[in-house]
Amino acid sequence: MSQIGNIVRLSYRDYSHEWRMSGCFVLSLASVLAPMMILFGLKFGIVTSMVYALVENPVNREIRPIGSGHYEQQWIDDFDARDDVEFIIPKTRALAATIQLKSATATRILSTELLATAANDPMLPGQASSPSKYNELILSHRAGQKLNVTIGQTIDASLARQFRGKRERVHLPVTVIDIADASVSSRNIAWVNLDLLIATELFKDGRAVPDLGWEGDEENSGPRSYPSFRLYARSISDVAALVALLEQQGVRVKANTAEIKTVQSIDRNLSIIFWIIASVGAIGFAFSLGASLWANVDRKRKDLSVLMLIGFKTGRIVLFPVMQSCYTAVLGWLLAVLVYLAFEQLINRFLAPQLNLDQALCFLLKEHFFWALGLTFSTALVAAIMGGLRVAKVEPSEGLRDI
Repeated sequence: MSQIGNIVRLSYRDYSHEWRMSGCFVLSLASVLAPMMILFGLKFGIVTSMVYALVENPVNREIRPIGSGHYEQQWIDDFDARDDVEFIIPKTRALAATIQLKSATATRILSTELLATAANDPMLPGQASSPSKYNELILSHRAGQKLNVTIGQTIDASLARQFRGKRERVHLPVTVIDIADASVSSRNIAWVNLDLLIATELFKDGRAVPDLGWEGDEENSGPRSYPSFRLYARSISDVAALVALLEQQGVRVKANTAEIKTVQSIDRNLSIIFWIIASVGAIGFAFSLGASLWANVDRKRKDLSVLMLIGFKTGRIVLFPVMQSCYTAVLGWLLAVLVYLAFEQLINRFLAPQLNLDQALCFLLKEHFFWALGLTFSTALVAAIMGGLRVAKVEPSEGLRDI
């Protein structure tokens, strides 16, 4: 058997023989690592829950323009191509973006707000499809209830205008392809294809819409511009940069930057506190374990010197405290994980409900456990170096006195 294999076997036998002292080392490590894991689990769980709440609500990623402007299609396309923009779509004038809806199953005519939509609209998460034609729309939950309609039902959409001294009204049969969840909006909203939104504005402005057979004056030639838009950042971290960019371009906007900054500040401050505590704990444990290994080597100087006399090289014998340090790291980490999992269940089952939290208050990802193992091994190896330095100073002649 090789010298390395013998050293590994001897270090394990010695470690298990002195199980009381080894157990103290393991408990010492677990008493430092388990509280750090619980603290990081709380920090990660609280911040993740807050960020999740912000991200889940697309309003927090929405950047809303103030007032009206002139935004050409090329400007919209340029922003749509940015990596930090998840979704952008034009809006027409608010007064023109209304339509009257009537269903055969309701007695009332509902005046409904129109919003343009397209695929991957953050305002309509999880929608299987989006309106792709003039005669398709998605209703808000409130509008669907008032019209008493179901998915797939055809209803009547109408528009009125005062044109050339006469009041005109046009009708368009539209199909309800989906109804949004109640959490999306409490307003009466119909999400439609952008072409229908533009057609609505053209009709109310007295322009013709040949595709729908609506008569009127010819539309002005030239690039189309829009008075407003709906824009959503890809993440809450991108909101501030997009707000700054838009303001540089002279676009006045508002966004929920205050809430986002609060969460980011909490995350940053908790991270600083955690790493300060973790660093102090790691340094303290490294010195404690290192001092113990140093003292252990002093107790076994004669045994180690005998190993050198019978042919073991100093470099191989240095593995003796290193292997024992690794045993402590693995066992201490396992014990700390078990303690953490027990406290995680207690916190999430009993404390989180009292705080009316829907999300877990304390949790870690799988990779966090492996990061903790890596940190534990790093600390243990630093401690092992102290014991190894002591081993390197053992002289083979010290064993001759006992032979």
